[in-house]
Amino acid sequence: MSEKESTKTTTVIRPPIIVVMGHIDHGKSTLLDYIRKTNVVADEAGGITQHLSAYEVLHKNERGEDRKITFLDTPGHEAFQKMRLRGAEVADIAILIVSAEEGVKAQTLEAYASIKEAGLPLVVAINKIDRPNANIERTKQSLAENEIYLEGLGGDIPWVPVSAKVGTGIPELLDIMLLVADMQELTADPEKLAEGIVIETQRDPRKGISATLIITNGTLRSGIFLTSGNALSPVRIFEDFLGNPIKEARFSTPVRIVGWSDLPEIGGTFSSFETKKEAEQALTQKEITAEKKEKVVEENTEEEKEHVTIPVILRADAAGSLDAIEHELKKLESETVTIRIVSKGVGAVSEGDVKAASGVVGTLVVGFHTLVDRSAQDLADRNDVSLTTFDIIYKLSEWFENIVKERTPTTEESIVLGRAKILKCFSRNKNKQVVGGRVESGVLEVKQPFRIVRADTEIGTGTIENIQQQKADSKSVPEGSEFGAQLKSEIEILQNDIIEIHRSAQK
Repeated sequence: MSEKESTKTTTVIRPPIIVVMGHIDHGKSTLLDYIRKTNVVADEAGGITQHLSAYEVLHKNERGEDRKITFLDTPGHEAFQKMRLRGAEVADIAILIVSAEEGVKAQTLEAYASIKEAGLPLVVAINKIDRPNANIERTKQSLAENEIYLEGLGGDIPWVPVSAKVGTGIPELLDIMLLVADMQELTADPEKLAEGIVIETQRDPRKGISATLIITNGTLRSGIFLTSGNALSPVRIFEDFLGNPIKEARFSTPVRIVGWSDLPEIGGTFSSFETKKEAEQALTQKEITAEKKEKVVEENTEEEKEHVTIPVILRADAAGSLDAIEHELKKLESETVTIRIVSKGVGAVSEGDVKAASGVVGTLVVGFHTLVDRSAQDLADRNDVSLTTFDIIYKLSEWFENIVKERTPTTEESIVLGRAKILKCFSRNKNKQVVGGRVESGVLEVKQPFRIVRADTEIGTGTIENIQQQKADSKSVPEGSEFGAQLKSEIEILQNDIIEIHRSAQK
């Protein structure tokens, strides 16, 4: 390129990347199903969308022009908070979908907080307006009560009433998306080598490692090389989101690249290089960072010796699922229990996983949405290794919660039932002693064991042999009362000592 050509701008308008967020069953997937005329809900266990996906659609605007829009479908289940945040980070505009029947829910507010944190322009889609119990006005009020102020109600957030099921309002929603995008003046440079975000990764036994990418700038073409984290891939097997082979893709486009040397980190960036040598040089520079991370892991391992540790080997169908499971497990940890992921990866549970678990007593092997090799199952049965698989995230969470309860160590807790101050010491014969005192708190009872506290330090124990009030025997003395007592203890009790009746309980 000549010097004159290099100064010429090549920046052009790029299609918007839209993230759809909201409560688990307010219709995000149904909305995208209608837009792209496909179905993803039927293939998801429990009807919950469990992977972040990207789709490119064409919409004819009011002037009759075909405009491209890329949609990200982010799961609404709480376990997939990381994936929702990842979607918000790569998107240009957010749709917050709210049911006209149910209004704002806790996950609606979580999604809204993610959108605000990412600083994204927002459009609200009030969905399910075709339902008998739909109430748009009540839903708008619910939004306002949660400080989400729509246009016409004292705010500037555009909104559209829609029915994702029958398609009402969908064209208007897409028109507003493009209008907001035009106001954002989204641009990119097609002359640059592609860069962008890793959305999802998968490991296929036949094809190898693949990654779904969103190109945020530049052009991706066959023959170049990509790096992300410590992973490298030639751009040879190159597909659009429908699985069609392609040779080139530009910004805002979701693509799948097969042939990575390792699993790229989801949510990480990728870069392009003309040659393999340039790509390898870029990876070499990251080795120091990797060594630092290993050092941190070693330090953390030393700290974990103070806790009960539950070792876990995780295998899942996709890296996003691993993130989600880790998010769930983190919530189950306590001061006394640490869940340590000793190994995780995408793919089937293998014999090697079971062998690794056999080496450490109590290790759990867990698979999510993935197969178990027959040899792995046989070895687990022979070696009595815990190997369990799940299809639904909350079932996995419930199972782990029970494991944590079973392995949480019990500690003895001392509960003070009565506390008395010794005011006078009368006589002592061998290990028995007559004293007078006053109950400062709780109740003192006859035949109860006590501990002796002197200057805030426990110095011994004993038993209450007898209690008297006004020279009459008594079974107990309440708070504030004075008493005389015969105490049995090998320690001589002195004036101003404290005796405490206590009971041990498991905590």
